[in-house]
Amino acid sequence: MTPSTLLPDHPRHTHAVVIGAGTMGADVAIVLARGGCRVTVTDPDASKRTLLMAHVRAGLAPLGLETRTDRVQAVASLQDVPWHDAALVIECIPEKLAAKQALFAQLVELAPRTTVLTSNSSSFPISAIGQGLATQERMLGLHFFMPAHLVPLVEVVLGPQTDAAQAERLCSYMRGCGSVPVLVRKDKPGFLANRLQHALAREAFAMIDEGIASAEDVDAAVRFGFGFRYLAAGPVLQRDHAGLDVHCAAAATIYPSLSNTATPASVLQAHVSAGKLGMKAGAGFYDWPADRRLAERERYDRLLQQGLGLMADELPPLDRSF
Repeated sequence: MTPSTLLPDHPRHTHAVVIGAGTMGADVAIVLARGGCRVTVTDPDASKRTLLMAHVRAGLAPLGLETRTDRVQAVASLQDVPWHDAALVIECIPEKLAAKQALFAQLVELAPRTTVLTSNSSSFPISAIGQGLATQERMLGLHFFMPAHLVPLVEVVLGPQTDAAQAERLCSYMRGCGSVPVLVRKDKPGFLANRLQHALAREAFAMIDEGIASAEDVDAAVRFGFGFRYLAAGPVLQRDHAGLDVHCAAAATIYPSLSNTATPASVLQAHVSAGKLGMKAGAGFYDWPADRRLAERERYDRLLQQGLGLMADELPPLDRSF
């Protein structure tokens, strides 16, 4: 690719399009706006479009950037998007592969040939979403974590045909939005962070199945034990702190007894079968009446904000000069 066809290396004064104004799409709009993008969010649901602006303003206010709310607009359809200068598209529609494939086929026709097309899918590889399209060199996974405007990480995922220079540019672009991008060089299921997360979750639920510990004690072991240290060091750096010889010896003892099941734990499947799906259903491993759910969301978001404050010196700075 020539430099003229690469994504700009900073989001300031560029135009980005977010498709879907649900929870994730609305949070992604905040991420882009704080980087100085002009953002067009498209969603056919009028109620979501109405709620969007207040949500964006609330997300930018703690940063002192609420004036950048004016850079965000909501439209009803793809045809209403001003495509001529779109530098980046981020798809945030529901996790249905056929719908994503149909959307990307439309994007190839609507967006300029220089527009970088990305999907926030947490399960479908970009190679499957863009299958058969002639523009796969500028298609990537761009996977955020909820709540996207509070969790700094974003995964930049290459498909087999993705241009590596475009991926590097996308990483730079996201750093300009205050995010922490990680480059995932192979388009494997779960990408990077979710593979790590599911490895932990498999062992957690297996231990509940075996009666080793309660759900509450599993959560406490992570939050107030090794997980507490993850704010300061990831699992690789943490092992350098502790000593690789110590880890290697412990691994030789522990690994043979770890769960390697290829199916979800019995306790997890039982909760799903019973309709106990978590907060959205009013109950999961914990009970979630409306008042407790609202209080938990406030507690959760408050702690994430405090965590961001602790890590402020290690996060990419935002350009406040415009």
